[in-house]
Amino acid sequence: MREKIYIGVAWPYANSSLHLGHIAGAYLPPDIFARYHRTKGNLVLMVSGSDVHGTPITIRAELEGVEPSEIADKYHRQFLQSFKDFGITFDLFTNTGTENHKEVTQDIFSTLLNKGYIYKDTVLQPFCSKCQRYLPDRYVEGTCPLCGYDGARGDQCDKCGQPLNPNELNAPRCRTCGTTPEFCNSEQFFLKLTAFQDELLVWARKQKHWRSNVANFTIKYLQSGLKDRAITRDISWGIPLPIEGYEGKCIYVWFEAVIGYLSASKEWAKSTGNPDKWREFWQREDVKSYYFIGKDNIPFHTIIWPAMLLGYGGLNLPYDVPSNEYLTIEGKKLSSSLNWAVWLPDYLSRYDPDPLRYLLSANMPETSDTDFSWREFVRRNNDELVATYGNLVQRVLTFTYRSFDGCVPDPLDIDEDNQALLKKTEDTLEKMGELIAACHFREAIRAAMALAQEANRYLEEKSPWKVIKTDKQAAAVTLYVALTVISGLRTAFYPFLPFSSQKLHEYLGYEGKVEDDGWQLRLPSPGQGLLSPQPLFVKLDDEIIEQETARLGKKDNI
Repeated sequence: MREKIYIGVAWPYANSSLHLGHIAGAYLPPDIFARYHRTKGNLVLMVSGSDVHGTPITIRAELEGVEPSEIADKYHRQFLQSFKDFGITFDLFTNTGTENHKEVTQDIFSTLLNKGYIYKDTVLQPFCSKCQRYLPDRYVEGTCPLCGYDGARGDQCDKCGQPLNPNELNAPRCRTCGTTPEFCNSEQFFLKLTAFQDELLVWARKQKHWRSNVANFTIKYLQSGLKDRAITRDISWGIPLPIEGYEGKCIYVWFEAVIGYLSASKEWAKSTGNPDKWREFWQREDVKSYYFIGKDNIPFHTIIWPAMLLGYGGLNLPYDVPSNEYLTIEGKKLSSSLNWAVWLPDYLSRYDPDPLRYLLSANMPETSDTDFSWREFVRRNNDELVATYGNLVQRVLTFTYRSFDGCVPDPLDIDEDNQALLKKTEDTLEKMGELIAACHFREAIRAAMALAQEANRYLEEKSPWKVIKTDKQAAAVTLYVALTVISGLRTAFYPFLPFSSQKLHEYLGYEGKVEDDGWQLRLPSPGQGLLSPQPLFVKLDDEIIEQETARLGKKDNI
């Protein structure tokens, strides 16, 4: 039976280019997951979009002296191009500035308000006397009261992950001018999180399939006691309240952005001509909902969004929230402000996407922080993609094309000895499918590369380039087995390396797309025409290690 899989992907702030931390943390994992499930024949809906209302956009706009909408539009367009070039396959990548998102957000606000889960109260809101304005949460920085980190923001501490309010910070300061803000009472609307604490704790404890970092953080946070949080602010950049008398107040971004998962699903449904199609992924019990995020967004997806869903009613809670840890760059914490980052558009201007997809998959920060270095990038490209996998494909296809008139040879009969590698290929696909379905991507891609190494050993042992001189049929068997394994590798690597897998698909003489063949071993047909093969990967010069490393920290943000 075909499964229904809903995939919600973290919404990036449209205030700067995507970097490798974003890709490894939240965007490559769901694409691998979605490609596998589509190949498997399951029904998949993967959505996300640009967060255009976050205060990072207004901060960037003020620095550049332009309107927030100009910043948001610029980077939203860039996101779309970057995802296309890198092969991230959203069913819809929208933004929070649409009329559709506004309507869905206001509907959820109104429903929760009418049910008593949203209420009015006063909150201490920071006011900067020097800037002469109320400060949104991210405009306030200070020391985290829990872990002591001095760079905590007024909405969250990035070091310990604790959600915060500005008045909870020690030694708060205005991000713009450094002045200590005054805190004044302001009437705002609050989400009654306390109403869902017990139910959420029972639910979270049942999620035995969650990663340990997600489960431990969520349960610990719930056990410490939830606090109601203000969900409106005195700001002009955002979605206005759907009630009269509160002009000048907007729904705050942390409440609004997660609603994008639902609003994007509804927008997608409308685009299909069936406006109610979203219900298949949100209201059926047989659907599994996955949310791919970075570790700093865990509480918003395992506590706050589930609380909103419970309060609204009739919508599925997350099945899994496979959050990744952080990616460091050359051994140092990634920093956008210091340009200590590798920006995706910049990378794509000089290199192919698959080598980076490979490195980030093989070194994915699933359970702990991992590091990106240009030396490791070059090593894995040259030693693993080029010398192991690429060389296997090139040797087999070139020799077969030359020796058997550009066609797949007929093995006539495959003995037990040669059958063993074919069985290994089928077993690898089965094992990889289980691993990917469980969101163990790093282990899955390593299994694929291990199969490529096994095929190389098989080829060396059989040496068809020698055997063909005395026994062409024996060489035909070896090459047919090798071609079949390569056909399996084409599928096995497809979720991770879609561009090279599609090339290989065509070299083998197949038509259409790789995923059309399903998650199974497709046997080449004897006599099937092959295309003259070209190398799948390009060997990189060691000189780029020094060149690219020297760019870190010096290159202007793009």
